[in-house]
Amino acid sequence: MLHLRLIVPSDRTDEVVRLIESTVGATHLVVLPGAARDPAGDVVLCDVAREAGDGLLTRLQELGVDRTGSIAADDIALSLSRRADRAEEEAPGEAADAVLWEHLVEETHEESTLSVTYVAFLTIATMIAACGVVLDNAVLIVGAMAVGPEFGPLAGISTALVRRKPKLASRSLIALVVGFAVAIGLTVGFSILMDALGQFSEAKLEADRPNTGFVYAPDPFSFIVALLAGAAGTLSLTSAKSGALVGVAISVTTVPAAANAAVALAYGDTEQTVGSCEQLLLNLFGIVLAGVLTLLAQKAFWARRGRSGPKAQKA
Repeated sequence: MLHLRLIVPSDRTDEVVRLIESTVGATHLVVLPGAARDPAGDVVLCDVAREAGDGLLTRLQELGVDRTGSIAADDIALSLSRRADRAEEEAPGEAADAVLWEHLVEETHEESTLSVTYVAFLTIATMIAACGVVLDNAVLIVGAMAVGPEFGPLAGISTALVRRKPKLASRSLIALVVGFAVAIGLTVGFSILMDALGQFSEAKLEADRPNTGFVYAPDPFSFIVALLAGAAGTLSLTSAKSGALVGVAISVTTVPAAANAAVALAYGDTEQTVGSCEQLLLNLFGIVLAGVLTLLAQKAFWARRGRSGPKAQKA
């Protein structure tokens, strides 16, 4: 269930209340006349089944509530109510399948912002992966994958393409390109320093690496895994099952490929640098493509099912 808190101009409250009352899956309606001060208006509270939430939010926006007042939505961790149980039963579809598009746009907007923290995490992940590729240590590679925050901008690009949000697309693309450029550049310097300290060597990079050699050798499976990971990651975001993102992070070769490219660049190994860059780009493209296709499939599914309807239909 979702809890909605609305600030509505007094002259629009009746219209908003009628909308909520006619929405399948909505319950626990509360109206507090004149309770809001900034902006001034009435406070309207209600709970709505997640699978009916996107339709209600869309119609509230069509009424201009987001422009003249306010719309806030929170997930309800626990709701002990027979009315809430009945509302969830009446709403079409399953809560786990529901997509809250505005929430997705907002979440990916935050995750795809170019910030010092984002660049720091990506750089640290790339440096950890650099140690992993030189030592041929699969544990370090997996750890670096888990630390990398690059799925946020990738999800942002997919969402922006489906929702036609050019600002979100440009923000996500900038975060992705600048983030990897800075991470690779700093990791080149890190590799040179580690070489000077006797920890890295060209011989280790060029040696047979059965555990990490795949990061600079793209093949069809690289693209297939990227597609599967992109679909899983997108489903994780839209269904609010964030735990799956960890599995997504450690299944694609983005950060390790960037790390291998940085170390190879430090030693002037053109072959490994090019191969690593191809691996990186192939994975990035596969994740974005899968994300777009997954979101389009979800959009089409809910368009057919219908996300809410008048309560009269429940009889």
